[in-house]
Amino acid sequence: MKSWLRLLMCAAAALAAVADASSNSEEWRFEVLLDDKPIGYHRFHLNGNSGELELTSEARFNVKFLFLNAYRYVHDARERWRDHCLSEVNASTDDNGLRRAVRGLQSPQGFRVMADERTEQLDACVMTFAYWNPRILEATRLLNPQTGEYVPVHVTSAGEDTVLVRGVPQRAERFRLIGDATIGGRLIIDLWYSPQQQWLALESTTEDGRRLRYRLQ
Repeated sequence: MKSWLRLLMCAAAALAAVADASSNSEEWRFEVLLDDKPIGYHRFHLNGNSGELELTSEARFNVKFLFLNAYRYVHDARERWRDHCLSEVNASTDDNGLRRAVRGLQSPQGFRVMADERTEQLDACVMTFAYWNPRILEATRLLNPQTGEYVPVHVTSAGEDTVLVRGVPQRAERFRLIGDATIGGRLIIDLWYSPQQQWLALESTTEDGRRLRYRLQ
């Protein structure tokens, strides 16, 4: 179960739509479902414009078994972006008792990330799994703000599709993102974008074959 959570929380930067350059404040709310049963939420708040953006995200998941909490996930993150490149990230995660903190900052030498008592110097322009920005579909590596790992990724188009958005069928293009993470193993996620390149939906399969998806509220 942890692998799909690591993938989704890469989203410390996942949003439902590309923000307009003139927008000062946007908010998106997702209900998170496991096998079509609600297990929590993931909310995002974006401030700024296309040149300077600040994103905060909050996720709370509880998976119950026989009326008991079998799994608990808490994630909070704040990211700053400048010209489509990450300039700063601060994230904390409680993955069912396993706690992690990730910090990163842009420097003249590149993007410096600190996690699990290790420090790594990355490329000059780094992106997280920022689904709100369709530029990630061209990326070859993405930063996971839950683990601090710089994950090699590969994205392919699955063609035109139809997806439900707030109960209404909408035309979309489907993409599959595959990441080869050291922590948590192989990551596979499907993404849907509108003809206007707005992010509409997300779906993945857990290690034990269960269906996980984000639904806009």
